[in-house]
Amino acid sequence: MKSLLDRVNAKLNAQGGFLKAVSILVGGTAFAQGIAILALPILTRLYTPEEFSLLAIYTSLLLTLSAASCLRFEIAIPIPKSDSEAIHLVLLAVLSNFIISLLIGLIIWVFHSEIILILKQPTFTSLIWLVPLGVFFSGLYSIFQYWATRKKQFPIIAKSRMVQSISGVSVQLVMGLLGFSALGLIIGQIVKVSSAIWGLIVNFVREASRVIRTTTFHQLKQVFKKNKQFPKYSALEALANSAAIQLPIVIIATISLDAEAGFLMLAMQIMAIPIRFIGAAVSQVYLAQAPEKYSRGELTQYTYECILQLIKVGTIPLSIICFLAPTIVPLIFGEVWQRTGEMMLWMLPWFIMQFLVSPISMSLHITGYQKVALILQIFGLIIRVGGLYIFSIFMVSCMFEYYALSGFIFYSIYLFIVFLIVKGSDKEFKRVDV
Repeated sequence: MKSLLDRVNAKLNAQGGFLKAVSILVGGTAFAQGIAILALPILTRLYTPEEFSLLAIYTSLLLTLSAASCLRFEIAIPIPKSDSEAIHLVLLAVLSNFIISLLIGLIIWVFHSEIILILKQPTFTSLIWLVPLGVFFSGLYSIFQYWATRKKQFPIIAKSRMVQSISGVSVQLVMGLLGFSALGLIIGQIVKVSSAIWGLIVNFVREASRVIRTTTFHQLKQVFKKNKQFPKYSALEALANSAAIQLPIVIIATISLDAEAGFLMLAMQIMAIPIRFIGAAVSQVYLAQAPEKYSRGELTQYTYECILQLIKVGTIPLSIICFLAPTIVPLIFGEVWQRTGEMMLWMLPWFIMQFLVSPISMSLHITGYQKVALILQIFGLIIRVGGLYIFSIFMVSCMFEYYALSGFIFYSIYLFIVFLIVKGSDKEFKRVDV
């Protein structure tokens, strides 16, 4: 047994720690997703599809706005060679997140009635005030998770995900039993994000306190100028990407007369399990190691290997889940959720492509092609939101089907562009090296 374990460890270490790092993150994510999966059949009986629709609106607004709340300085944190520069990026990201969250709160205060009128959801009147709070906590978690990624502290990230899942699900279950309706779902979502922040912050302060104390405004200004491409291009790209995915849910929720958005949200939660379970772990490790591979002209091979691993471990589970969904979803979640199972079959091609693209999409930032990433996301926003809006006018009954098809088209094109750029970056490196 010992020799077998030694061989396994040797294999993991031989691959630059990639599989070992992924296994740590997958372990933590597996536990977190396991808790969430076990809780879903209970939550779907404590809360109605209409209440899940309100959660869908809240989550869509939260994910759209939080995508750019740090002006994307957070994704730059793993890239610099100097820890001091990375710490300054953390500080810039925290400051940006705080200001953006305040601005969102101010906009809600000034245009509260108009926003509720657009959403056509009177019951969302008081819940909308939780959006800026959720954006702030979500931004903080993202910032300090990227710092832990830079330091390759994957066990800390895995632990934070376990804390998130346990705390969030616990609050949703308790508040559901107490009859808090959609408020219980949303408060649980906020607790889920915020509960894991504090440990990550303590870890960062412990490592960065000396640099923080000596940081000057001039240093932050210099780091801002050096990394200005992130707020200039990447923030808009992230906003466009998130809006392309999330705004259609809001459109469906405001136009559909039934609980279509609630059914869609449950379908997306189930479909996202492999992406969160494996894809997110691969993404963290890819971002931690890709800058070094790029500097050695090895990014193409490294990216291909990641894609092959994702195809092997992800596409089969996704396909099995979707083909069985129309039968097993009503049995597990209740007869009222039959529509969710039907949706999942339509979403299969889209989620397979998203599963392959998401972990390696950061290669565009590592290679300095933020502008290309922005153009791609604007294209995605146009075909997904613009197209859905047209369907909402002329073919309301087919809105969801178009949404699923447009997702597949967008991620297929994105994958093709990533391959072209990664391959070209390695060729450029070899010419410079010669």
